[in-house]
Amino acid sequence: MMPTPTQLAALDAADPLAHARARFRLPPGVIYLDGNSLGPLPAALPERLAQTVAGEWGDGLIRSWNDAGWIDLPVTLGAAIAPLVGAEPAAVVACDSVSLNLFKLASAALALRPGRRTILMEASDFPTDAYVMQGLARLAGVTLKRVPRAELVTALDADVALLLLSHAHYVTAEVHDMAAMSAAAHAVGALTLWDLSHSAGALVVQLDADGIDFAVGCGYKFLNGGPGAPAFAYLARRHWETALPALTGWMGHAAPFDFAADFAPAAGARRLLTGTPPILAMRALEAGVATFADIDIAQAEAKSRQLVALFAAGAATLPGVTVDAPPQGRHGAHVIIRHPEARRVMTALIARGVIGDMRPPDAMRFGFPALTTRFADVGTALAALQAVLDSGEWQEERFAPRGMVS
Repeated sequence: MMPTPTQLAALDAADPLAHARARFRLPPGVIYLDGNSLGPLPAALPERLAQTVAGEWGDGLIRSWNDAGWIDLPVTLGAAIAPLVGAEPAAVVACDSVSLNLFKLASAALALRPGRRTILMEASDFPTDAYVMQGLARLAGVTLKRVPRAELVTALDADVALLLLSHAHYVTAEVHDMAAMSAAAHAVGALTLWDLSHSAGALVVQLDADGIDFAVGCGYKFLNGGPGAPAFAYLARRHWETALPALTGWMGHAAPFDFAADFAPAAGARRLLTGTPPILAMRALEAGVATFADIDIAQAEAKSRQLVALFAAGAATLPGVTVDAPPQGRHGAHVIIRHPEARRVMTALIARGVIGDMRPPDAMRFGFPALTTRFADVGTALAALQAVLDSGEWQEERFAPRGMVS
């Protein structure tokens, strides 16, 4: 059923998170439904970054490593991210990329489970996670085993050292029961590593309470840290003294400025740090994380779920498309709409000011971050999609595929 403007206006009027939209700078005339790939610009970020450049760097110069707290940014920023993922502050550090953090934590897991020769993953998880594990498997002489979601639990056996899963699937939006899957892994002696790239800032996550061993997350999606923003890594307290990644660096040293010849790991999650932190990118991520001040993540998850349901129901009434029905119960903050010419249709839709993304061959993905998306945006996006489909304008030469896939 297509939602009515009256219905959507009433939902916006009652939205307890409506005030959060003012924390972002969104271009006029644009409905942005791709925050699950790149979060929008926090309104406070340009001034904060200018202050970092002109004041901290320009005036403070090298003194700002201490005076402006640059040297501790991975830790202080990690502590700010921690409440968003249900972790104690010292268990999270902001650093590197998701891929590098996956490598570091997975290698630490293998070292903690000597004699076990298998890393277990879901077959359809985000490909780069598998690419990283394939490289690690070659180096460590272990096997990467990838099975369908329904076979994960039965595939857990005494040879599995690590279970690596995405909490929210990047296509289907299916959400694993994190506590149950971790318990199943622990029951056979395996460790768990969770990719929170489509969860942090969108879904309620309880890393400490659910008994998670390790986790990584993305800074540039729902956390709004800017293109290529630093990622974050989580190390459960019980592993603080024993987990040692294969990739180590001076910022993870117990005394980095002693310049000792041999590596001695810092206490806690700080041992996961490697090289010098990228301060400008860290400041940008800091501004993105600050947009969650006083935000109830449970309310954010509930709002995104409602936005997805309204959009999916409306899209299902349109000609020429099929909708991947959102999973029952919990699911991520995006939905997939399919069309044989998805790239052309999405290009035409973007030309009308509605921005989503597409994945070959036929998927159009629309994200609904709770802090920036209004219920009225659902109606505007559906109207634009209907106009594109009804007019057939997507067939015009100007919408022929060119360049990279957005």
